[in-house]
Amino acid sequence: MKILWFVCSALVLMLNSVAGSDEFGHTVRVGKVALPNDLKESIAAELSDQAIQIADAQGQVWATFWFRKVLPSEAESEQVKNGLTYREIAPTTLVGAVQLAKTWGDFRDQQIAAGVYTLRLAIQPMDGDHQGTAPTNDFCLLVPAARDEKPGRMPVKELHEQSAHASGGTHPAVMLLFPNDQPEDAPKLVSKPGKIIALNVRLPVDAKGTATHLGFSLVVVGHAPE
Repeated sequence: MKILWFVCSALVLMLNSVAGSDEFGHTVRVGKVALPNDLKESIAAELSDQAIQIADAQGQVWATFWFRKVLPSEAESEQVKNGLTYREIAPTTLVGAVQLAKTWGDFRDQQIAAGVYTLRLAIQPMDGDHQGTAPTNDFCLLVPAARDEKPGRMPVKELHEQSAHASGGTHPAVMLLFPNDQPEDAPKLVSKPGKIIALNVRLPVDAKGTATHLGFSLVVVGHAPE
């Protein structure tokens, strides 16, 4: 009887964990998943074990996200009142981590190998090389977990260099961020122009002692036009 109860409970938990799917059959699942051993202990300590997983049309999980328990912000009370944006989170701030079960194409269509990566906030430089290459200037950069030593911020140049190890080239591995001004409580996959799929999430923020939140919209499928 105990075994039957356990199996039934597991099935109910699995069914309740499905949060939604997109037009291509990708499905979002939410539930507790142990953090990967690849992450440094100090970084893992900042992350929630409540994971968000994305499965393909065949039900195979290909990306698992763990986000920070609370994002730090220096936003003033007036900014909190008006609603936070990515710019109220300092560049290079640790946002979370992702485990890729298979090779993934980033927003530049660079091939990122399966593995564990941290996610850190970045702003695209406003120069001739980057102008017009993306609909927004906000990104998360992927850093191989083995190369991200501690959860605090780092120099921007160092972040770019460490992220380039994820892409295997000279350019950082990038995950574009769309605005998410009205985030829902549950994670959701949303379609964007150009066959792009983004993962919408609502993350807690501590703005100088004030508890608030910020919506993220991370591009998980699709890339910039050629």
